[in-house]
Amino acid sequence: MPEIRFQIELPDRSQTTCYSPSLIVKEYFTPGSEYALTDFIERSRTALHIASDRVRAKYGSPCGLALGQLAQIEAMAERYSQVKEPKVRLIKFIE
Repeated sequence: MPEIRFQIELPDRSQTTCYSPSLIVKEYFTPGSEYALTDFIERSRTALHIASDRVRAKYGSPCGLALGQLAQIEAMAERYSQVKEPKVRLIKFIE
């Protein structure tokens, strides 16, 4: 199963790299695009759950790394809850 990483810029302009065990994230994000934080979280939830389900279908159990990445994204979002109109930019995919 092809895995992928994607580099994002957070509302405070810091950057981090996220992980997906599936290329499905390419269907939900576009490099260079900016997303409202709530939209980014929803897209991440959908894509990473699909990715985890694909791992479950192939190997018999969900992908802990995908679900862990989602938990990190959700925790990150809480740090920016007081920022007015927070945005997340997808910088690039790393294959």
